[in-house]
Amino acid sequence: MNEPRRLLFITLSNIGDLVMTTPLLEALHLSYPEHLIDIVGDRRSSDLLQPCPYRGRLIHKEKNAGLAGTWELVRSLRMYPYDVAVDLRTAFLTLLIRCGQRGFKRRGTSAGAHAVQHHFTALGAILGPHIEIPSPRLWLDPAASAEASLLLSELPRERRLVVAPGANWPGKIWPIDRYAALIDRLDSDFDSVIVVGSSEDHELGQRLMQSAALPMVNLTGRTSLLEVAACMAGASAFVGNDSGLGHMAAALNIPTLTVFGPGGRPHRYRPWGSRATIVIAPEEDLAKLKSAEVASALRSHLATDAVTPDAAG
Repeated sequence: MNEPRRLLFITLSNIGDLVMTTPLLEALHLSYPEHLIDIVGDRRSSDLLQPCPYRGRLIHKEKNAGLAGTWELVRSLRMYPYDVAVDLRTAFLTLLIRCGQRGFKRRGTSAGAHAVQHHFTALGAILGPHIEIPSPRLWLDPAASAEASLLLSELPRERRLVVAPGANWPGKIWPIDRYAALIDRLDSDFDSVIVVGSSEDHELGQRLMQSAALPMVNLTGRTSLLEVAACMAGASAFVGNDSGLGHMAAALNIPTLTVFGPGGRPHRYRPWGSRATIVIAPEEDLAKLKSAEVASALRSHLATDAVTPDAAG
């Protein structure tokens, strides 16, 4: 049996950044449907790509591996000739391997304001300059979905709201009392709440549990990335701070509202997709953002989403 032909895709490291590269993966797959795509990524975030049906090898790039680790990575990549190699970090690795065409991001282009549009400059010479950008995409893992069913077994199945109250920097965190007030305001719109985040967000989740107006489960620190994706899948809405979880929600086709405060550059790094929207705090000060404003923005977004023809696309 002939070995399938391959493409190589070198993605980015942080969760949100990785999710924003999945439209490129989809575009490559649509143009080369018979190829496997080998992916190079960081160990933790690239777990999200494990269930991708057209993935070949998933190769981890270790940040602290040094020169020896880089050489070992190159040795691994030289196992196969690639028809196309796309590197979203640098052009360095693709110069050391066997490949037909190379793609890397162009600097100083006017491709668009958003990071996803800039990423697509790496495909211009390969797929042409006028590529229709797909939506971001995540795939569910069966074992993670089974675990999600257990974790959510006591929650009502209808109208679930996902809340992500943490972030990787304290300045990005909307005060937790505003999240509690938001959930109170939305108690007629949803039947239950799923709180997601890392172990560092656990205390925030517990504070929400103490004032819960709706049935709630605090999953902060209790799930892998694939499990949290499975827990969010099928939810009616997502609300969270500027973090990778908002990008995951958008990639799962959930109506998504992301709260932005200082330094977030929302027009460049907001979740990509027609079902994602944002609220920017007044003067970029999250302390000045009221729960009533976020509740109104979410209801408006859900009402618009419900009548948009491609909302489920």
